[in-house]
Amino acid sequence: MRRLGWMAAGVVLAMAGAGAAAAQGRPDPVALLAAQRQAMAPLAFMDGVWRGTAWNVDFSGQKHTLVQTERVGPFLDGAVKVVEGRGYDADGKLAFNAFATISFNPATKAYTMHSYAQGSVGDFTLTPTADGFVWEIPAGPMTIRYTATIKDGKWNEVGDRLMPGKDPVRFYEGNLERVGDTDWPAAGAIGPK
Repeated sequence: MRRLGWMAAGVVLAMAGAGAAAAQGRPDPVALLAAQRQAMAPLAFMDGVWRGTAWNVDFSGQKHTLVQTERVGPFLDGAVKVVEGRGYDADGKLAFNAFATISFNPATKAYTMHSYAQGSVGDFTLTPTADGFVWEIPAGPMTIRYTATIKDGKWNEVGDRLMPGKDPVRFYEGNLERVGDTDWPAAGAIGPK
């Protein structure tokens, strides 16, 4: 009987120790959010409303020209960036719509773009540059690379198809100008009352 008492006490102590170890190993959310906000701050030049022209070449080789818009804003107090792109045809009809979030993972020190476009969903590596960013979509032996340069109120972004041993094939280019500020997506939050 005494032996069972010691075993029970040992189990209780082991469980208490495991709980304390788990609590010590849990990341500090305040530190995580601060690291995310700090990493996202250099991408603030994206924030705002943008409009311009864009063209793309589809897989059949046909070229399409659109009026392209982007609206970009910080969310979760700057820890995440939210992006919506819309492309309109010559008649003003919505021809393209995409939505993405850009975030930073302090554990891996990596940026990710989580994107929804044309029925597809994916997580893609995003790399900030001195005046923009690069993001890539792996597609079998091919890589689709988008390179954006944003400076002086102008956003130029190109898309290239890259195949090993071949020259890049440009299939997209957008040239947008900053139209103004936006309070999207934070505006309209539901308050406590």
